[in-house]
Amino acid sequence: MNVPIETDLGKARIGVIGGSGLYKMQELNNINELNIETPYGKTSDKLFLGEISGFEVVFLARHSRNHSLSPSEVPYQANIWAMKSLGVRWIISASAVGSLQEDLHPLDILIPDQFIDRTKSRPSTFFGNGVVAHVSMAEPFCSNLSSILNRTSLPLMPNDRKIKLGGTYLCMEGPAFSTRAESELYRKLGCSVIGMTNHTEARLAKEAEIAYASLAMITDYDCWHVEHENVTVEMILDNLNSNAELAEKIIYESIIEIGNTQPSSKSHKALKDALITNRDNVSEKTLQKVQLLTEKYWDK
Repeated sequence: MNVPIETDLGKARIGVIGGSGLYKMQELNNINELNIETPYGKTSDKLFLGEISGFEVVFLARHSRNHSLSPSEVPYQANIWAMKSLGVRWIISASAVGSLQEDLHPLDILIPDQFIDRTKSRPSTFFGNGVVAHVSMAEPFCSNLSSILNRTSLPLMPNDRKIKLGGTYLCMEGPAFSTRAESELYRKLGCSVIGMTNHTEARLAKEAEIAYASLAMITDYDCWHVEHENVTVEMILDNLNSNAELAEKIIYESIIEIGNTQPSSKSHKALKDALITNRDNVSEKTLQKVQLLTEKYWDK
């Protein structure tokens, strides 16, 4: 069914975007399945609005529950816009990544604090077409939200696995994996992990004034590590189930803390000084697409 959007931004909800291996949340109760129509087209899949420990949570499978969307095909704008329309104020992202550093082993977790963007074939902003906004991306992840993920993860980590707070996520276009030369280049740039999705989500979430943090679940050593096999889909799939099980436990505990503490974020005011174009100079067509994001500033 198509659900009419009733935006209530005073009702703060927690969003979860599940990546490879995490296609649903077992702990989500009282679920409503929503088809959200957005100005940017269809979302990756239905959004599942439910409750965890009394807190309202919106879950979305990034690549669809059937994993039918490649990283370049994910409708990032529609996904983030739909989350915003449902009053989501914080997003926890889980995704599979490759390690670019010796001390970050397969099945470890990184909570990154920086990005380098190497994508080229996907929209990564809500703005343009007559409206300009320059959002600061100096701190692409919410530090308060990242700290909660780290804090709740520590007691849940198996003894042979570790979690690291802070590091750079190299976002490549995909869907093919890196060449060895590319992998070595990214290592020399000081990158910690490599993935194909999180940068685009984080940039759009910042424009939508949603706090965003990531659980980067390491599945492999990319292809730079000559003492390990080159990355293959089979290798990744072997590690996904274990990663997804741990990620769901971490997300569950993090949701409880987020719900109880309602953490503030610089992202919640990211558009305050970023909008350049006056509302009167924006066409009605463009206004309909961005009004959800800009209304609290332009309606003053």
